[in-house]
Amino acid sequence: MILPGSAVRVINPGDTYYRFQGQVQRVTDGKAAVLFEGGNWDKLISFRLSELELVDATAGRSKGK
Repeated sequence: MILPGSAVRVINPGDTYYRFQGQVQRVTDGKAAVLFEGGNWDKLISFRLSELELVDATAGRSKGK
């Protein structure tokens, strides 16, 4: 389930933001506002929930020794 604070990835290959990852800021009426941060820019874009997939925010992190 996609909720505010979730890390998501855009899965619509026809979208400019395809494969970008961001954080959900709000969810309303079947759409989610996703915040993308990159270097010196921030962008808040709305997507249909069907265009997003959850990202495991812990994947790829090594555990402490």
